[in-house]
Amino acid sequence: FPDLHLGLLHGKLTGQQKDETMRQFAAGAIDILVATSVVEVGIDVPNATFIVVEQAERFGLAQLHQFRGRVGRGSARSYCVLMTDQVENAVLKQLETGAVDCSSLPTGVQRLDAVRREADGFRLAEIDLRLRGPGEFFGKRQSGLPDLRMAELSDLRTLELARRLSERILDADPVLENPENRALQQALARFWQNGALAV
Repeated sequence: FPDLHLGLLHGKLTGQQKDETMRQFAAGAIDILVATSVVEVGIDVPNATFIVVEQAERFGLAQLHQFRGRVGRGSARSYCVLMTDQVENAVLKQLETGAVDCSSLPTGVQRLDAVRREADGFRLAEIDLRLRGPGEFFGKRQSGLPDLRMAELSDLRTLELARRLSERILDADPVLENPENRALQQALARFWQNGALAV
């Protein structure tokens, strides 16, 4: 691109250098910005219309959604191109037509397909939770399946019933000392001690 001005944005730049690069990009002095994942947040340039993410399968759904959100902030039509070498073109065509079961593909490819299909950040968060697992609620692990099985958010009737029953139990026996609540008290004690409910 001999007639275009190129800018670089990466994590080794100082905060002042990053700000200056972004100021130039927003002002139109930089036509093409080549960036690492630092471009994920905090950038609002309405005239940015095209983003290419290489090795996109390596990023999480939230990051991919953030990258996509860097373009399309103005009135011009915008594009987000997610590149990967983990899937062949034939499989991509099948994904577009729904002719292949996405769950049989590598997780990274499933994330790319989710971003292709969904624009809603909340829906992407649900898909991400399903793909990665919630991790530990009281530990350090941020993904994977916990020892405690979580209810689906769509099980609203079951969740509401559980809430009402737990309120009824705690209203009648706040410290769970009645004989009929001892097993529950012991399970809760194990939960808080181990970080996992083992009933």
